[in-house]
Amino acid sequence: MFSGGCTPDPVQPGTTSYNLKVKDVLGVTGVVTFVETSPTVTTINITLTGAPAGTHPAGLYSNSVLEGGNAKLILKPVDESGKSSTTVTDMTYSELIAFNGFIKVVKSDTEAGTILAQGDIGGNVITKVSKTYTLKAKDNYGVSGTALFEKRLNGNTLLTISLTGTIAGNNYPATINLGSITSVGGGPIVESLQVVDGATGKSYSNINTLNSGVAITYDNWMAYDGYINIYQSSILTGAVICYGNIGSN
Repeated sequence: MFSGGCTPDPVQPGTTSYNLKVKDVLGVTGVVTFVETSPTVTTINITLTGAPAGTHPAGLYSNSVLEGGNAKLILKPVDESGKSSTTVTDMTYSELIAFNGFIKVVKSDTEAGTILAQGDIGGNVITKVSKTYTLKAKDNYGVSGTALFEKRLNGNTLLTISLTGTIAGNNYPATINLGSITSVGGGPIVESLQVVDGATGKSYSNINTLNSGVAITYDNWMAYDGYINIYQSSILTGAVICYGNIGSN
């Protein structure tokens, strides 16, 4: 007699890809792919299109693209064919695809300030969960817009402010305050946001803590008792020109 049984299927290796977006050189785009080649080895492949001639240094950095950060891993440079392949043993595949980081490719060692392409990876990837709030014009300044809260995989928040009526050359400070826009005397500032560029009407802020250092997630913001203020020039002396309730308000 022969005894037999089902042989379990081997564990399939993981593969995860992220887009790399153009930054300082128009026409450059790319993809970075993490391939689990073994339980302890991951291959990071970068493919760029539209890159200028030459080889281009690449790296994995801590934090999000918006925040910037220190290099965690130096990757093989992108070669003349637009490709780079790096074998990584310092971090596992699972650690890499959950990492709070981003990939950046620069033009050259001597032009490291010129970014060809970059993109968030791991926990910084934007999910499909989001909420948009209306920012109303205050008094007669004629500035209004929206505040878009987007949830990252790690629970952090990307807050994009989009305004119309701003003036090129001006910068407009922005804050999140406790309470509502009807708060007598205004509520205290709990989070200072990136200033709004008057030329584009845009501001991008990555949020994971309040000014006090207390951690806050996207889900927390959805229930938060707060509002957003946009100021004409200075938080201390500038008039509030645009505002809107968020969260539970």
